[in-house]
Amino acid sequence: MRQNQIDEQGQRLSSFKLAVDDLSQRVGELESVCTNLQESNSKLTAKVIDLEGRSRRQNIGILGLAESIEGGKPTALFSDLLCEVFGKETLPSQPEINRAYRSLTAKPAPSQRPRPVILRLHRYQIKDLLIREARRRGKLEYRGQQIQVKDYSPDVTALMFKASAPSPEQSWQISITEGSNRLSSNPHGSTSHFQDKKWLRSTDEARKYIDGLLPSVPP
Repeated sequence: MRQNQIDEQGQRLSSFKLAVDDLSQRVGELESVCTNLQESNSKLTAKVIDLEGRSRRQNIGILGLAESIEGGKPTALFSDLLCEVFGKETLPSQPEINRAYRSLTAKPAPSQRPRPVILRLHRYQIKDLLIREARRRGKLEYRGQQIQVKDYSPDVTALMFKASAPSPEQSWQISITEGSNRLSSNPHGSTSHFQDKKWLRSTDEARKYIDGLLPSVPP
């Protein structure tokens, strides 16, 4: 009787071993398939990024322009705007703009920041000239309103996002209020809201402003 039970258990163990071996083989095959899929996905992703970058390499973004100033002929208005902002020394003639539109988000309330304007210039050389000139000048104004001209190609945008992303260990949310030296640290990543915020238009400007408020920022 006991021997029969031992034989029966041995048969079960053998059956389990065969099943485990079969599953191990299947898992190995799936791992091989997943590895191939990951390699293919990486190659396809690189191609898509390259194609998207080539299609948008002539794009620039303008930040700080009030909503609805473009009217019914946005390409003509923004061509004039670029000439007025950069002057005839940089743009002897009006730049040709293929398309002009706001970023595809909901129209903000009057008290909120306006959406960026995205321009596709006809010539990449003009786009490159404007970006270099904007970086050299640092501050740009349009009829008394401070604006920014940025490279809006996807690779540069991705690099900017990656560089400005908070570390996973702790996210520091900095709120700077006029006349008050307050630094809000929030490990949960939520944002503190204060009235009369001072908008800082670049990371360098933010660092300089914070350095003037506090001797150091906690790690």
